[in-house]
Amino acid sequence: MARPAARLGALVGGHSVGAMRLPADLDVTLSSGRRHLRRWGSPRSSPVIGVPGLTGNIEGFAFLGERLAGDDLQLVAMDLRGRGHSSTTPPGTYGWERHARDVLDVAEALGYDRFAMVGQSMGASVAMKVAELDQSRLSAVVLVDVAGRVDPGVGPVIAESLVRLGRVFESAEEYLSEVRASGLAEPWSEYLERVFRYEMRRVDGGVMSRTSAEAVAEDRAYTLTQDPYDRWAYLTMPTLLARATREIRPGAGYVVPVDDLDRFTQTVAYAEVIQVDANHLTINTHPSYARAARRFLGRHLAL
Repeated sequence: MARPAARLGALVGGHSVGAMRLPADLDVTLSSGRRHLRRWGSPRSSPVIGVPGLTGNIEGFAFLGERLAGDDLQLVAMDLRGRGHSSTTPPGTYGWERHARDVLDVAEALGYDRFAMVGQSMGASVAMKVAELDQSRLSAVVLVDVAGRVDPGVGPVIAESLVRLGRVFESAEEYLSEVRASGLAEPWSEYLERVFRYEMRRVDGGVMSRTSAEAVAEDRAYTLTQDPYDRWAYLTMPTLLARATREIRPGAGYVVPVDDLDRFTQTVAYAEVIQVDANHLTINTHPSYARAARRFLGRHLAL
């Protein structure tokens, strides 16, 4: 449940049109800087915190937020440090544990004693780190296409996708064209376009990503310090794993190899698995994933 909010910046939006509540943007000031958030649903509803992936942002939760939020649930997505409209912090201040502590600090600022989490890609690793730091705060967890190890071909594909960071593109259209040509976002949708448009900022000569390449590199390096399976021991709360059944790119392998599914369900006491006909990026906008997450969270967070 939620306690009265504290240390919040100005709200933008958040009013209702008919029966639909528009999302509200807000800022929370932590000791490490500003974190930018977006809320779908009523602040009086049971809270779910959404954490994006390696280069993701709050727009990646729009599809789910529009389908999740209601009288019983609210979704609050956050731009991680070094991404979106959150502060970029100095070198040496990244890694899953730093992000996990940000999640706990954001929850404190919003007045959440207990909350659920939806972690997309690296955000799932952050969710498992939150569970490691304080299992008592988590009522349920949804892991979106990350569990343990990844297939060997996944890393090079991710590295290739990061070359856009730090580069100047002549126009937003050129930026989007390169993203689409990567083959990671098929089928393309207006939701995915919103993610990448939100990621851009205007600079001399055109546009570039507002995502910090240094933050991303530090987070990728942190991965090598972590055991991909030990963290499952901290998932003592109801956990839903949504697995993409299409390779990250044809021929490159899976972010959640099929061999890990049995191991996951045998290791995690309260685990459920849904397999989604999508790849690692498009799973976020697949209706069956959104329906499953809505049912799962509604079941475990009922007021």
